[in-house]
Amino acid sequence: MSYTPARTALARAGVLTVSGLAVVAFAATRPAAAADPAGYQNIRINEVTSSNNDTVELYNAGSTPVSVSGWKMSDDGFSPQSFSPSSTTIPAGGFVTFNSPKGLGDSDKLVIYSADGTVVDRVEWATNKAKPAMARCGADGTGAWVTATTAATFGSANAAGCPATIPAAGRLRINEVTSNGSDTVELYNGGTSAVSIGSWKYVDGDTSHSTSSISSSSPSTTSIAAGGYATFNSTIGLGDNDALFLIDGSGNTIDSVTWMLDGAKPSDERCADGTGWFRTATTATLGGANSCSGASPTPTPTSTQPPTGQLLGGGGALTSGCTPEAATGTGSAPAGTVAWPGGLDVTIADNVCAFTTSTGPEGRDVSGLAFDPSNPSTLWAVKNKSWLFKLVKSGTKWIPDASWSATGKHLRFAGGSGEPDAEGLTIGGNGHLYLTSERDNDHNTVPKDTIMEFDPAATGSTLTPLRQWDMTSQFPQLNTGDKDDANLGFEGVAYVPDSWLTAGGWIDPLTGAAYNPANYPLHGSGLFFAGLEWDGTLHIYGLNSDGTLTTFGTVATGKTSVMDVLFDAGTQRIVATCDNTCGETHTFLKVNAGGAIVADATYTNPAVLPVGNLEGFAIAPAATCVNGAREAVWSDDGVWGFGSGTSSYGHALYSGTFPC
Repeated sequence: MSYTPARTALARAGVLTVSGLAVVAFAATRPAAAADPAGYQNIRINEVTSSNNDTVELYNAGSTPVSVSGWKMSDDGFSPQSFSPSSTTIPAGGFVTFNSPKGLGDSDKLVIYSADGTVVDRVEWATNKAKPAMARCGADGTGAWVTATTAATFGSANAAGCPATIPAAGRLRINEVTSNGSDTVELYNGGTSAVSIGSWKYVDGDTSHSTSSISSSSPSTTSIAAGGYATFNSTIGLGDNDALFLIDGSGNTIDSVTWMLDGAKPSDERCADGTGWFRTATTATLGGANSCSGASPTPTPTSTQPPTGQLLGGGGALTSGCTPEAATGTGSAPAGTVAWPGGLDVTIADNVCAFTTSTGPEGRDVSGLAFDPSNPSTLWAVKNKSWLFKLVKSGTKWIPDASWSATGKHLRFAGGSGEPDAEGLTIGGNGHLYLTSERDNDHNTVPKDTIMEFDPAATGSTLTPLRQWDMTSQFPQLNTGDKDDANLGFEGVAYVPDSWLTAGGWIDPLTGAAYNPANYPLHGSGLFFAGLEWDGTLHIYGLNSDGTLTTFGTVATGKTSVMDVLFDAGTQRIVATCDNTCGETHTFLKVNAGGAIVADATYTNPAVLPVGNLEGFAIAPAATCVNGAREAVWSDDGVWGFGSGTSSYGHALYSGTFPC
């Protein structure tokens, strides 16, 4: 098996991706060193001529500028040489050109290397095929390589120089590939006539390997009918972090695909057949139409921005009674929001319709999430139809702990009556669970903003709180007799230890002096920050052991709403999460020099996540860090995902990574 170490630039930077990133056309076939700029894998050879000063055009198919300073090139006859580009930086969707320092032949090969020697892209052509130019046609950066009708498009889009009709060979594409041992390749003919491939060859991303003939591989394939498929097993092997290049009998590059980590396990496939971007599948469909069941919708080949991550996993039919709900209330992100700092890939982390219960089967699924700081292998989840789940890891999925309850435990208010509209939860300093409710599901037009304390070791299938604190009277704006207003109360809650508040010099709003926990002898070892969906504020409480409470005022998050709150000891920040209402963002808050709790930074979600009612968010404790990263988990209150027919439909949990 050809193999190169499966470490990406993200991993070296302290972010471990969950799974492989598959992109159309060429990308680096081995990991880049630290010198490689972010986005280098999005640079494509886009046009080349072996006349007119042997000009080469590079195109940036990514969404951010990329520096090509120090990059080199070679052909099939000389070692890598420096070149002088028209600009040392290629803007997103932009072009640079340069003249080959050693000349290019009528039948030749061009390889582009980054400053540290990483192979970024390559193309081969036969005699006179690069005269007047050889260009990507159909889409800059990803289209089929064909001989252009004019060489006048250097520095701009290729469309003007492309022939009106792409040759039949250009319609044949790599459609699916596996690196799981059989190393099978599927080709698809998207044209209207058969294409003979008896003399065609292929090679992987190992530059020491020679090309291999398709016809000599097993099974032998010599022709593909219009609209047909052909498969063969690679004789040179395909690795976990590798590439595949398809070359016709004359030596012209036709198509390629690159994958990293385990992206080609069970397979990488185009969605749609022959034209779409590659993404990791949940099931290989070699020899037939691709299932497109493994990842989120990604840009089409005409887009200037390739996918920035993969949404992996999913599948399974909806069970009876599980009815996903489409997301509502989409709004814009707060000003100054920056990109997700963790891994770009996300895995679907639950079984389909996993949280259907007797009182809430209609799709109002998991709301709040919290890792147990004393046992990070446990993830607690609360469902706003009055249910609590203890989850444990099974492979890549979080599933109910059967030893606690395979179907969750039913929640009741103090006294055993009423069903909490449970939205958020946290683990207190005493190891107990503290849950918020914004109303009683039995009387959903009336707010009931409470925090309830539960003992997770309590036996039985129904749980009632040890103590319950009612703050409903503090929010008269929610008590209008309208169920929608009543539903805008406490959505999340976080236990924040006194040690963090005192170390940061937090000023107690009640005294105007530095916070002194001894002033509040019944409150335990920390305060509770409850997030109000109504206006995005955090409300600070001391929850006393005698059932009384101390109200310490509010904190502005800069958001219009808050759906979950957590305290992350790893970053020493309080995190206020908002779903699509605020552009799927997470605001990290700190104690500033003046002793006030203020917003420090706001991050978006990974781009591959669906835009929906992702109401729960949890980050694993720093003790779980591996290679500079730890798990982050999101929950979808409506299990809608990307909608009906997608791999995420009917799923509530998503898993990604966050830096340590």
